[in-house]
Amino acid sequence: MQEYIIRRVLLAIPTLIGAVTLVFLVMRILPGDIASLMLEGSGELGVQADEEQLKELRAQLGVDQPLYVQYVTWLWDAIRFEFGDALWTNRPVWEEFQLRYPISLSILILAMITSLGIALPAGIISAVKQDTWIDYGLRIFTLAGLSIPSFFVAILIILFMLRYYGWTSPLEYEPIWKDPWLNFQRLIFPSLAIGYRLSAIGARITRSSMLEVMREDYVRTARAKGLREQMVIWRHALKNAILPVLTLIGIELLVLFSGVVIVETLFIIPGVGKLLVDSIFRRDYIIVQALVFVFAIFVLLVNLMVDLSYAFFDPRIRLG
Repeated sequence: MQEYIIRRVLLAIPTLIGAVTLVFLVMRILPGDIASLMLEGSGELGVQADEEQLKELRAQLGVDQPLYVQYVTWLWDAIRFEFGDALWTNRPVWEEFQLRYPISLSILILAMITSLGIALPAGIISAVKQDTWIDYGLRIFTLAGLSIPSFFVAILIILFMLRYYGWTSPLEYEPIWKDPWLNFQRLIFPSLAIGYRLSAIGARITRSSMLEVMREDYVRTARAKGLREQMVIWRHALKNAILPVLTLIGIELLVLFSGVVIVETLFIIPGVGKLLVDSIFRRDYIIVQALVFVFAIFVLLVNLMVDLSYAFFDPRIRLG
């Protein structure tokens, strides 16, 4: 197990470096001068900034150095998790991240809970009630979830709640430990918008896996021994059908994270996703590069955890 983890970590290093290198180059290729944007966009110096001030700010930001020097400097700082200060707020990037990641994490956790709470029962019921009206209804539900992107679901939720209930999302945000009800009101609809796709895919995968497993000999043997149908489904069938769902969770968790970026912007939630969008528009490459670096590590860790979970749910799998 330890050798497997070490090998996976070593293989992840080139992937991580490749991802952050690509973002570093893209942010430098984008048109526009960050120094001009910062000086002229502030409104303090008028339409045009003084050339001497531009040179001074470029030197302060380090963008006057050759590209390879900027890259090596940034990569060395990133390895030590020293990302510096944000260009527009002048606050440390880690401070900005720490203020916002609990909000995004809360949305992800709530979306995962709601989606799995819908997906597993729906997939199991659809498989047990195969080719009945219940099965057909649940399959329509999954097809709709596969067809509609999360941002469109978010727009439909906003329009529906506004049109029929006069509800608008609260502008203020309260942590769960201060006001649980207001926190729930603020996050439940973004979580549903993001989690609908995962619930639909999860239900479909669970149904297919359950139908395949329920035809196996050990399931028929369990039934022949006189075990109750609920025991056969939950203890024997579901445990062996869960492996494809775990793979799906690992992949879709990353899709959920990408959906957070758009949904947080639509619901005006001050999370990491909105911070990333705002930083891209402001050309705050310090924050963008730092967030991509953290996201890449998160992706690699999720993939590793999914692989390790295989051995836990199926003792026949050995990692080596």
